[in-house]
Amino acid sequence: MGAAMRRIHVGNALSAFGLGFTVPYLYVYVAQVRDLGAMTAGLVLAVFAVAALVVLPFAGRAIVRRGPRPVLIAALVTAAVGALSLGLAGSATSVLLSAAALGAGQAVMQPALATMIVDCSSADTRSRAFAMQFFLQNLGLGVGGLIGGHLVDTTRAGSFTLLFSIEAAMFLLLAGIMATVRMPQAPQVEDAPQAAGGSWKRLLGNRAMVQLCVLGFVLFFACYGQFESGLSAYGVEAAGISTSALGTALAANTAMIVVAQFAVLKFVERRKRSRVIAAVGLIWAVAWVVAGYAGLGHGSKTMATAAFVSTYALFGLGEAMLSPTVAPLVADLAPSGMAGQYNSAFALVKQLALAVGPAVGGPMGASLHAPYVVTFLLFSLSITYLAIRLGRRLTPVQNQPSLGKSRVVAQGAPRHPVRDTSPAA
Repeated sequence: MGAAMRRIHVGNALSAFGLGFTVPYLYVYVAQVRDLGAMTAGLVLAVFAVAALVVLPFAGRAIVRRGPRPVLIAALVTAAVGALSLGLAGSATSVLLSAAALGAGQAVMQPALATMIVDCSSADTRSRAFAMQFFLQNLGLGVGGLIGGHLVDTTRAGSFTLLFSIEAAMFLLLAGIMATVRMPQAPQVEDAPQAAGGSWKRLLGNRAMVQLCVLGFVLFFACYGQFESGLSAYGVEAAGISTSALGTALAANTAMIVVAQFAVLKFVERRKRSRVIAAVGLIWAVAWVVAGYAGLGHGSKTMATAAFVSTYALFGLGEAMLSPTVAPLVADLAPSGMAGQYNSAFALVKQLALAVGPAVGGPMGASLHAPYVVTFLLFSLSITYLAIRLGRRLTPVQNQPSLGKSRVVAQGAPRHPVRDTSPAA
């Protein structure tokens, strides 16, 4: 890991640490602390999604033309302004405008950081680089949320202002760190404005990338889009899970990622990416079966709680398998110099899934318990099907990068074995 990659990872951990201070408490802050009501709090969450959908189509073009670092710094400054404004906002209008700035900045940060990781890594190190990013994100979010929970006080608006100020400071600190990163010379796209302008057509002509985007939508819709909406509503309404047990389940998800990430990485690196994603679909199908037992079975409340916590842990295992698989695959499918465009497109798909997922899963999880479990069980199985189909579109090295490494070693090896005559032999 070079100096540039180390700084990227440190900055990524700091930004996640800052986000952890505010993400769990945003709804309570808007609805209760600022006394703006549940409707405004819901609109704030919607504004985050809308802002991301608006800026992401332009983010890829900016990254291609300007490079990922200046785009990331601009996004971080925007997010810092939004976070600080949100901590000081007292009216519905100021809250929504602040949320729009914060959401837009956060959305652009994702593809810009991913492109910097791509530019600072090789095909051999990329899976580990993205696994480290995901590990540090979850660790930062968990630690930030834990500390924020001890600082927050719903009777004092000032305590929330402190949390948002810390978040803004972390964004600015990350911007400062990124300004010192020496990026390697990335391949430039000839005639960048025209190339970027027509890059969406070029991307849509890449059948493997289109299939990966469809698969990505299902992945984020069936998992991430349910964590804080449908699945939590299902756990409370169907399984009778307490709010403290729900917090334990979320902690189990993070703990599984932190503990299993690098053990899973060794398993993933030597296997076909399409098969790894297909296995994740099966693991998540088992998770939904366990969730079905938690809410629809006739066991004790203790058993239901244990099953529900296990569901979140199984989702975490799948996430740990995806982090070194999907993001590097997006980079490997991108033509030279177009990684920013492809990362932005995939981030756009993710945001669409995260916007649609709660809207569909929330009402179903709260009232249609059996149909909810069956629906997302089928979505998980469809992940396996789509992953197998995607594997047929990938080249052998795109599907399993270790093959390319082994071929290089084989080509460079001597034709006849050389005998070792050293004393150690």
